[in-house]
Amino acid sequence: MSEPLIPKHGGYRNLKSFQVAQLAYDLTKRFCDRYVDKRSRTHDQMVQAARSGVQNIAEGSMAAATSKKMELKLTGVARASLEELQLDFEDYLRQRDLELWRSGDPRRTALVALRPRTAADVERWVAEVDLDGRSGQRGPGETEANAILTLVVVASSLLQRQLIALAHAFEKEGGFTERLYRVRSDRRSRP
Repeated sequence: MSEPLIPKHGGYRNLKSFQVAQLAYDLTKRFCDRYVDKRSRTHDQMVQAARSGVQNIAEGSMAAATSKKMELKLTGVARASLEELQLDFEDYLRQRDLELWRSGDPRRTALVALRPRTAADVERWVAEVDLDGRSGQRGPGETEANAILTLVVVASSLLQRQLIALAHAFEKEGGFTERLYRVRSDRRSRP
C-alpha cells in the first residue's frame, strides 16, 4: 500500500505543547484582567502573545497536510510568541520588585510535578502556596505570575523539542513536494 497524498495532520489538541500553551493563555487572560490595566498596551500585548502561541500551534498542525515548511514556520512563531510572553511576565515581576522564581526553585518543581490541566487547578495550587506561606509573596500577583511563567517555560521547552523533531522529519522525509513526487511516481509504476 502506498503512502497517501495528504498525510495525517491536525491532532494538535493531543500535543502537550498545545495543552500547556492553552492553559497559559487562559491564565494570562485572567491575570491581565486582575493585575494589568485593561486600557494599557501591555494588557493587550500579553493576552495576544499568549493567544498567538496557542493559535500558531493549531495552524501549523493543520498546515502540515500540504506544507511541512509552513508547519515548521508556524511552530517557530508559536515558540517566539511564548518567548515574548515570558519576557512580559519577567518584566511584570522585575518592575514591581517581586521575586522571580528561578529554574530549580522548589515551587516551580512542585507546579510542574502537579501537571495541572485546568486554570482552576493552577488557581487552587496558587491559593494553597500562598496560604502555606511558602511563596514569600511580597506583592499582588507574584505567585500567579511565577506560576504562569513556569507554564510558559514548559510550553516553550516542549515547542523547542517539537521543532527539532519536525526538522529531523523534514530532513528524512522531505516536504509535500517530495511526497507529491513519490505518490505520483508510485501510481505511474503500477500496472
